[in-house]
Amino acid sequence: MTDPSTPAVRNSGSARHRSIVDALERVIADVPVPSTHPAERPDDDAALIARRAARRAAVLSGSLALPPGPLAFATLLPDLYLIWQTQRQMVSDMFGVYGLGAELTRTHMLYCLFRHAASHVLRDVAVRSGQRLVVRQLSGSVLKSTLGEVGVTVSQRVVGNAAGRWIPLAGAAAVGAYAYWDTMQVAGTARRLLTTLPAATPRNPTRT
Repeated sequence: MTDPSTPAVRNSGSARHRSIVDALERVIADVPVPSTHPAERPDDDAALIARRAARRAAVLSGSLALPPGPLAFATLLPDLYLIWQTQRQMVSDMFGVYGLGAELTRTHMLYCLFRHAASHVLRDVAVRSGQRLVVRQLSGSVLKSTLGEVGVTVSQRVVGNAAGRWIPLAGAAAVGAYAYWDTMQVAGTARRLLTTLPAATPRNPTRT
């Protein structure tokens, strides 16, 4: 049996972590422009955006998990990146229906995407002040360090979920279901944040 502390295993884990952090940095590097406009009923529109994105994420992730055995493992990183891209646009579109697209920052995006999965890393990024959640904007160096910590958590999750990809069809279904759940968690974080922001007070905007 291979000793988990051997250099080969450690190097493999380090390479996986670096690849994941690189992907995280690409996802957070730019905040996408919303494809939505301020809505009369932003809560309803945000819920619809979330469900659509979750279904898309499930199809993408489940399809990439269909190849059997080692081929399925080769799709792990592309799977993560595509799911994060889908979730990133979802968050931007949700901000758009609340009329807050211009307020969305990289720190907001990081918080929304990973608050549910890495709460121990991001718990101090947003603090409650009365009825509001105040997001503490992270500087470039702090943001990079935080991405590294999030990458550790994601790497551990990848190892834990990878075994299911060895099971044809059933494994792909499980992976797709997890992507759906994960995307809905991201949407939930975004909605909780949006409903506490000052500009998200009730109003009656018109669509353009």
